[in-house]
Amino acid sequence: MENGESKSPQTEEEPVAIAAAAAAVAASAAPETGAPNDEPKAQSQTTGPNPEGSEPTAPPLPPPSPPLAGPAEYPRPRLVFHTQLAHGSPTGRISGFTNVKELYAKIAEVFNISASEILFCTLNSHKVDMQKLLGGQIGLEDFIFAHVRGETKEVEVTKTEDALGLTITDNGAGYAFIKRIKEGSTIDQLKTVCVGDHIEAINDQSIVGCRHYEVAKMLKEQPRGVPFTLRLVEPKKAFDMIGMRTRAPKSSEGKMVNGKETLRLRSKGSATVQETPDEFEEQATKKVDDLLESYMGIRDLELATTIVEAGKDKKNPDDFAEALDSVLGDFAFPDVFLFDVWGAIGDVKNGRI
Repeated sequence: MENGESKSPQTEEEPVAIAAAAAAVAASAAPETGAPNDEPKAQSQTTGPNPEGSEPTAPPLPPPSPPLAGPAEYPRPRLVFHTQLAHGSPTGRISGFTNVKELYAKIAEVFNISASEILFCTLNSHKVDMQKLLGGQIGLEDFIFAHVRGETKEVEVTKTEDALGLTITDNGAGYAFIKRIKEGSTIDQLKTVCVGDHIEAINDQSIVGCRHYEVAKMLKEQPRGVPFTLRLVEPKKAFDMIGMRTRAPKSSEGKMVNGKETLRLRSKGSATVQETPDEFEEQATKKVDDLLESYMGIRDLELATTIVEAGKDKKNPDDFAEALDSVLGDFAFPDVFLFDVWGAIGDVKNGRI
């Protein structure tokens, strides 16, 4: 057949041509440096060209690359929050923090100030509004306002009764400040003392770095009838806030942040994104926060949330006390407080509140 006779020589030569081309490509692609490829190249030079009739051979392939440590991990998108200084500033953007101290450091970096100047932060309000105080949770769409150090003032206080009428909280980074002033109390008579004032010293003893419960204990231990001095630092105020003496409303002190998801900041461990607390958690946290104020003179939504988390799945008060001691042993809560908290959590769980 003419077509078959004309094409058969091409089909016999094609494999040889293809092999030769492949050998040439492989030889040109092989790296010129590196021990694995140098040795085969040296051998081909000493043995000389291939004998006639022998088929060309490709040089050895380079050794395989070492295996990767594992599949590539795609980092989780970084959450970005908008922030301003409460007394007025341009808007900045912050991300990459896992606790309150890191949050303050990020804000300080954006506005070129020292993190030690930040007293506390509020969410979605530039005012000294304790309902909006940043605690352990930030809504993913919340706007953060940082309140920085303003004027320092000293006031002399004389106890006329056991309680001063102060509720203390702290910013999670070493500053305790006034969260509530009880109407008609000793402190309420001193009009220069305001909600939001940072308590810097008691009788010239610095309390910077102390937790709120430590400061509350020091104030409770001041004897009646003996004057003592408080050194206070008020937050810097915007023009529309000058002269205000803010008092936190009683009705919704424990209101949680808004938003479908929140960033939960923890004093230990990394921050996590989680669903907004459900109705049980919100009511139980509010009740526990009220008990903290009654027994210890402090308010702290993060602390109250941690207590509720420790107790919501426990079957009896002994298990609850053991769980609480494992995470909050430093507080040394009195037994009567633990039983009241256990009862409050049970009341909320069973719909009695």
